[in-house]
Amino acid sequence: MPVPSREIEPAATALIDGFGRRINYVRFSVTDRCDFRCVYCMSERMDFLPRARVLTLEELVTLGQAFVELGARRIRITGGEPLVRRNILWLFQELGRLRERGLTELTLTTNGSQLERMAADLKAAGVARINVSLDSLDPERFRRLTRTGDRDAVLRGIRAAQVAGFQRLKLNAVILKGRNDDEVVPLARFAIENGLDISYIEEMPLGVIGDRDRAEAYYSSDAIRADLERVFPLIPTTESTGGPARYYRVSGTDSRIGFISPHSHYFCDECNRVRVSAEGRLLLCLGREHSVDLLHILRAYPGDRERLKQAILAAMALKPRGHDFQMDGRAAIARYMNHTGG
Repeated sequence: MPVPSREIEPAATALIDGFGRRINYVRFSVTDRCDFRCVYCMSERMDFLPRARVLTLEELVTLGQAFVELGARRIRITGGEPLVRRNILWLFQELGRLRERGLTELTLTTNGSQLERMAADLKAAGVARINVSLDSLDPERFRRLTRTGDRDAVLRGIRAAQVAGFQRLKLNAVILKGRNDDEVVPLARFAIENGLDISYIEEMPLGVIGDRDRAEAYYSSDAIRADLERVFPLIPTTESTGGPARYYRVSGTDSRIGFISPHSHYFCDECNRVRVSAEGRLLLCLGREHSVDLLHILRAYPGDRERLKQAILAAMALKPRGHDFQMDGRAAIARYMNHTGG
C-alpha cells in the first residue's frame, strides 16, 4: 500500500553555527556579470572573472544537493544578473527538483531586464518568488543609476512575471540621498497600485565606488519610513520571507513594505543565511571576509559529496556573530556586490 507523504525532516547533521543559529537559507551567485552597471553595485569599468574560475551549472547543482541534504530549505539565485548566464533555465529546472528532497522554496533576485522573455519558463521550472531591483521610475534617472539599464524593459518584465502567475513579486530599491530619495513615496505607490511588495535597502559598503561619498549618500530606513508614514498608514507585522527585511502592511492594500537596514537596525542576531559567490567561495557573512573555497573541493574531489558536505559543516564554525559596517566613506569589504551576490 502507498506510504503517506510527509514533510522531510532536516538532516541530522544540520547547519548550526557557533552561536546556535540554524542556517537554512543559501544564496548562490551564478555569475559576476551583468547587463547593468548600478552605481552601488560595481565600478563602471569592471574586470570580470575568467570563466574557468566561475562555478559550472553542474557544480551549482551539486552544491544545491549538498546544502539541501544538510537542512537548507531555501535557495535564492543571484548575480551579477543571473538571467544573462547561458543555459540558466537548466539550473532552475535541476534545483527545482530538489523539492522532492526537502527544498521548500527556490527564488530569484534579478534586475528584470530578461524577465519579459523568461518569466513563464522560470515559473514552470519551479521558481516561487522573484525580487526585481527598481531604484527609480524616471527613465533618465534610472539610466544614470544603472549606467546602462532600460527602465521600460524592467517594467515589461514585471508585467510578464505577473502574467506568468508569480503572486508575490517584490521590488528592491536602494535609496541614496541626493540621487533618488525623493522617489521613496512614488516607488511605494507604484508597488501598491500594481499589487507588489517593496523593500527599501540601505546601501552596503562593498567595493570601492569612486563617483561619490557613501557617508554623504546614506539615507536611513528611519528616514524612509518617516517619508512613507506621511502618506501611508503602516502597520507592523511579524511576516517574514526568510531574509533580513522587517515588514509593514499598508492599510487597505495587499502590499507589504520592508526595510533592510544593515546600518541603522542591526539584524545579525537571527541570521539564517550564507552565500556562495560565483567563484565558489562560501561566504559566511555579507560584511566579513570569512570564507571557504568550495570550488577547490568540487574540482579536486569530483563526485565526493560527503567531503563537500563536511567542508560546509566545518565552515559553520567560522560564521561571525555579525557584520561591522561603518559609514565613514570607506569600503568595508574590497569585493563588489556583483562578486558577492545579492
